[in-house]
Amino acid sequence: MADVREVVEFASDAAFAVAEDLHVLAWNKTAQSLLGYSASEVVGLQCYEILQAVLPNGEPLCTPSCHGGKCLTLHQQFAVPCCLALHRDGYRVRVGLFSNMSVPTSARGSTTGAAAAVVFLHLDQDDQLCCPSDQPLRIYTLGHFCLVNHDARIGVDKWPRKQSLTLLKYLVTQRGKAVHKDRLQEYLWPNVDSAKARQRLKVTVYFLRQKMREAGIENGLVETAGDSLILSEEMVWVDADTFERLVNVGIELERGEKLDEALRCYQDALITYRGDYMEENIYADWCAEERERLREIYFAMMERMVHIYCLQDRHAEAAQACRTALVREPCREGFHRALMSCLHAAGLTKQAVSQFYRCRDILKSELGVAPLPATIALHQSIQSAKSQLLPVERKLG
Repeated sequence: MADVREVVEFASDAAFAVAEDLHVLAWNKTAQSLLGYSASEVVGLQCYEILQAVLPNGEPLCTPSCHGGKCLTLHQQFAVPCCLALHRDGYRVRVGLFSNMSVPTSARGSTTGAAAAVVFLHLDQDDQLCCPSDQPLRIYTLGHFCLVNHDARIGVDKWPRKQSLTLLKYLVTQRGKAVHKDRLQEYLWPNVDSAKARQRLKVTVYFLRQKMREAGIENGLVETAGDSLILSEEMVWVDADTFERLVNVGIELERGEKLDEALRCYQDALITYRGDYMEENIYADWCAEERERLREIYFAMMERMVHIYCLQDRHAEAAQACRTALVREPCREGFHRALMSCLHAAGLTKQAVSQFYRCRDILKSELGVAPLPATIALHQSIQSAKSQLLPVERKLG
């Protein structure tokens, strides 16, 4: 295995090597140009002490228990498409932060201070793929629902009128489309007569607009169009839109055979996908279709990542991408097959065989079915193969 310090030294991007305890082991000249610190100033310090990065909403990113550190412990990659790192001179630099090398303990030998990962930083020059400042209200729909206005979180969880929050979520899902008031009344108050439901909707809309004004949002976010309500697309940034845009940009780059750039987009999209769409409303019909659509985009993206990694003979990273997808949906049999092939290609035949039995047990306990013939055939091929490396299938669905 190449010395990660050499990887850092000769990397074209700003990069540093970090140990599992988050101490910096190497720091290149490009990183010095970007953030102002020389290698002699940072080597030996913990990375969060140097970067002190925050998310665009002001939430601390680099901490002793940060997401990146947890990923290193689990030997997983991580990516943050947009954050603000601290320059040596005291101002903030907008960068993307990601790792593409995680070295398991068993592969490091006994060398003291062996690197756990190489972390790269790239100057963010595409505000479309970050949280733009010209749209003050940022709406996070993937995972825990959250509103942020000019870097200040809006406490929607404490609103006394919960139907106002549900109304907002409904309009976000239908953003840019006029939703008739009768439709809203029927959903929010299905067992209330029309006159009372109409009055309740009026009060709910008033409360929602009042809360937006208190948070500093100008009038016009929720507009009335005849007998319908509409959420203004021009006034909001929505994480789901950025996720989908990143995936589409990655697909175009992949078609143009710019695989490294495509991977970067997919990695940014992966960190944007914090969870399923409106996951707190898991049983609500009005967001079920959008949730499923975005989930399928997510899994298709993970297929593409696995494919690119395998084209580049990066089987460990391909295997990790399979595991990431399986954490979200363990019954995706195509990812089990891909993981078996990746492990076998990496020379880990025993683990590949074990993965088949894990797949079989999951399918039996969760769905009551046996593995597909393709999975069984792959398992038999791996068991009988000596040195043959089986290709990872392109379509994992």
